[in-house]
Amino acid sequence: MSVTPLESLIQTGTKLWLDSIDPVEVAMNRALGATGATSNPIIISDLIKTGRFDALIKQYAAEGLSDEEIAWRMTDHLVKQAQEVFQPVWVQTKGNDGWVSFELDPLLEDISSPMPVAERTAHYIELGKKWAAGHTNRMIKIPATPAGLGAVEELCAAGVTLNVTLIFSETQYVTARDAMWRGAQRRKSLEWFKSVYSIFVSRLDVYTSSKVPTLSAAAQGQVGIVNAKRIWRMNETFWSDKKLPLKQEMIFASTGTKNKEDAPWKYVEAFAGSDIETNPPATNKAVAESGRIFSRHVDELPSPAVLAEIDQKVDMREMERVLMEEGLKKFADPQKALIALIASKRGDLK
Repeated sequence: MSVTPLESLIQTGTKLWLDSIDPVEVAMNRALGATGATSNPIIISDLIKTGRFDALIKQYAAEGLSDEEIAWRMTDHLVKQAQEVFQPVWVQTKGNDGWVSFELDPLLEDISSPMPVAERTAHYIELGKKWAAGHTNRMIKIPATPAGLGAVEELCAAGVTLNVTLIFSETQYVTARDAMWRGAQRRKSLEWFKSVYSIFVSRLDVYTSSKVPTLSAAAQGQVGIVNAKRIWRMNETFWSDKKLPLKQEMIFASTGTKNKEDAPWKYVEAFAGSDIETNPPATNKAVAESGRIFSRHVDELPSPAVLAEIDQKVDMREMERVLMEEGLKKFADPQKALIALIASKRGDLK
C-alpha cells in the first residue's frame, strides 16, 4: 500500500501539529495523522467570523459576560474541544504528544501599556496557573519577551507544561531553556516534565529579503532554516544527558511560505525528521496533495560558504530586535480585534 505525503513526513520522525483549533480542521487533520494543535486570537476570530458559534456567543452574552470574558470563554471552549480529540494520543504516548496550546493574554505585551515588566510577569504566572488547572494535555503558550521569560521558571516549577513562543534567536531560546530547566529541577518529580520552544521560521526570510538584499541567491531564503536548525541542534545537545522520560522539543513554527516562488512545502521538507511542525491547514493541504515522499533533512545544513555568508551579512541581534517589535504588534493587535469582533457580534445577535 502506498504511503501518503503526510504519512511519509510523520514516518521521518516529525510530529505534525495543526496551527488551528477549528473543530472541522482538527478532525480532518487528526485523520491525516496530526497529533496536536495550537491556537491564537487570529484563529479564534476567524472561527467566530464563520457564524458557526453565534449561539454560544449569545449564550455567554446572556450570562452577563463582558466582551473580553466571552473571548476567553470561547478560547477555553474551543481549545478544550481540540484537547478531547488529541487526548488519546496523550494517553498513548504518556504525555510525549497529543497537546493543544492555549495562549495567555497577548494584551500583557501591548506596547502602549505602561505596566512594568515585573507586573506583567506576575500576571503571566497567575494566568498560566489558572488556565492550566484541571487539564492534562493543555500546553500554556507564553512569549519569549522579558515578562514572559520571567514567568517560565515559576510556572514550570508549579507543574505547568509550557510552549515558549515568539522565539527568533539563540539568545531567546537559551534564556527560555535555562529558566525551564531551573523550574523543572524544583519539581518533586520529572516524570511529567515536558517543554517545547517555538522557533519562528518564515518571518526571518521575509526580513532578509527586504533588509539584507545583498545575500546571494543560494543564501537568500535560507536564514530562517539555518537559524532554526542551529537552535534545534543546541536543544538536542542540551537535553541529551538529562535522562528525562519525555522529550523536550522544538516546534518549527510559521512554516507557511511567504514567497510565492517557493514550494508550499519548502519549510515542511527542510525540518522533516524530528520534533514538531505546526503547519497551517493550507500548508498541510498542499503537502497532502504534493505527491511527494518526505525524508529526513532536519540535521542537514547548507554549504559552509552559504553559512559563512549568512553569518557575515545578517546581524542576528538587529533582526531579533526588529522581528520582536513586529511580533509584539502582531501579538497584541489580534486580541484587540477579537474583543472588538465579539462586541460587534453581540450587537448583531440582539
